[in-house]
Amino acid sequence: MNSSQIQHFNYIFTGSGLSALMTVYKMVLSGNFSDKSILLLDQDSKKINDRTWCFWAKEDTIWDSVISKKWDLALFANEDFKRDLDLKPYQYNQINGLEFYNFVFEKLSKHQNITFLNEKVTDINELETHVFVGTESNRYTCDYLFNSIYTKNFALSQDKYPVLQQHFTGWFVKSDVEVFDLEKATFMDFSVEQKGNTRFMYVLPTSKTEALVEYTLFSENLLIKEEYENEIKIYLEKLGIKQYEIVEKEQGSIPMTCFPFWKKNTKRVLNIGTAGGWTKASTGYTFRNSDKKSTKLVEFLSNPSTSLRMTSFYNKNRFWFYDLLLLDILYRHNELGSIIFSSLFKKGNPVLIFKFLDEETTLTEELKVILKCPKAPFIKALFRVLFK
Repeated sequence: MNSSQIQHFNYIFTGSGLSALMTVYKMVLSGNFSDKSILLLDQDSKKINDRTWCFWAKEDTIWDSVISKKWDLALFANEDFKRDLDLKPYQYNQINGLEFYNFVFEKLSKHQNITFLNEKVTDINELETHVFVGTESNRYTCDYLFNSIYTKNFALSQDKYPVLQQHFTGWFVKSDVEVFDLEKATFMDFSVEQKGNTRFMYVLPTSKTEALVEYTLFSENLLIKEEYENEIKIYLEKLGIKQYEIVEKEQGSIPMTCFPFWKKNTKRVLNIGTAGGWTKASTGYTFRNSDKKSTKLVEFLSNPSTSLRMTSFYNKNRFWFYDLLLLDILYRHNELGSIIFSSLFKKGNPVLIFKFLDEETTLTEELKVILKCPKAPFIKALFRVLFK
């Protein structure tokens, strides 16, 4: 193929996961990009229900039509206590991956300036005036590129910033008995054996007999498949469920790190999603953070006075530093996770905690949250981080 046959686009998105689809969807809603050609490239056709996203929100969102369930109450538990958390004015929302993909692609398919191609990206090369993108079957160029293909080695090949994983296996189960409280999501249940790690169960009930039951760890290393599944079996038995059908399964691993991915941004290439550090480092929550960052990105691109130098998009804030302290503790003492989260939720105001995790608190409010945590580990982490 000679250079005259290479198709050029204004914007190319390499990877069409959550962050890319949110961004392009909002570009359409803004009405500011109808004269721009946009290409989405992904080897995955987004035709299966491969994940579940959850987030909390006070007001209606642009995603309300694909929210499958909302909860006003959540349960926090460990081996010593249980607490029902009244989330109002927040609600905890669940979105199934396939419903989200179908919703966004249906909207994008009505716009001739947007193209989706099911191709695997093999090469990205930034030049002075454009970016070259190669796939297994074609070559393209663009003015600006947004990359959400995560490169593990960037974070793992350094030792300045700890890297943990939020890794999990979930079963959508249908029980023969009514055991689930439809009105209450189990946010974190640390009553499971910790085995030197931070391990908890996460339950999203959709009826009295149906729920997503997920075994989750915040730790450095993944487990073998059987260990996740055995723990789910034990937990279901503890709930009094002996007979059940596994309707669907999901599994995943989300990096939890304060590694500055934004330093990889260049004049014409911006890393987004997990590849750009859009995942909330201390919790692994992705949906809410990506929603905020994608809105900010579309505003950034829409502003005619913005010099589109991608390196100027990201700003580090104090919440990044809070996350760094927690990850430093959990990296060195992974067994402290249950103690830290339990100290937060045992007597803390859940609404204030969610506001803090959304990075919307004032310094005074942050102090109220932080002072609920055990002091010694955080003071030690503070000194380690400051003098590293």
